[in-house]
Amino acid sequence: MGGRTYRLTLCYDGTRYRGWQRLPDTELTVQGKIEAALSKIFGSPIEISGSGRTDAGVHARAQVASFHAPEQPLAPLLRQLRQLLPPDIGAVSLEYAAERFHARLCATEKTYIYRVWNSDAPDVFERRWRIPLPDRLDFSAMERAASYLTGTHDFLAFCSNRHYKKSSVRTLKGLEICRDGAEVRFVLTADGFLYNMARILVGTLLEVGLGKREAASVPALFEEKTRALAGPTAPAGGLCLWEVRYD
Repeated sequence: MGGRTYRLTLCYDGTRYRGWQRLPDTELTVQGKIEAALSKIFGSPIEISGSGRTDAGVHARAQVASFHAPEQPLAPLLRQLRQLLPPDIGAVSLEYAAERFHARLCATEKTYIYRVWNSDAPDVFERRWRIPLPDRLDFSAMERAASYLTGTHDFLAFCSNRHYKKSSVRTLKGLEICRDGAEVRFVLTADGFLYNMARILVGTLLEVGLGKREAASVPALFEEKTRALAGPTAPAGGLCLWEVRYD
């Protein structure tokens, strides 16, 4: 039977995992769990490529992965995969893709959502998916800072990889700050994200909201290109890969 390229859409709770990327010293990676399940189904090693490498503790609503394997009927294959995956990783859909489709290289846009519980009330049932921050936030100041961040810039100051050698220019197409009761959502859409970029952007905005940084100080970060001058990396648990788009 001939081989096919598959496109797999996944959701997962990243709380107990050390991130997406397969690691040699642990079984607790999302990629590792999925590859183990697929390899068992096909009876030979299967390697998958994700649209991005979410960090340890980060969640996904619609992560996209691609892999090449012998052709099998999609419905039974998806059913088997769902049975083999742990409860905190879900196979949402499976389809055949064009031969040259690659989940990361073909992606044109990604959206992440970061959730904050802005209250001192207990957040028992969703505490793993949003971070508590009871302090008052200045939304006008955060929106001013967000307006400086959107557009095409060199985001090197918002990258945790000190030895990043490739271009760090990205286009942040949208940065919305929404409030729904006590929950604050930061919705970030870009053509690509650097390592920890989404979490550092949120950390910087929260500094502005807490009055620890002036909104007008943000544009200088693009010129300085120094990680230490931007805000802290917001905790991983509040971040979720929401959507990946392709042409």
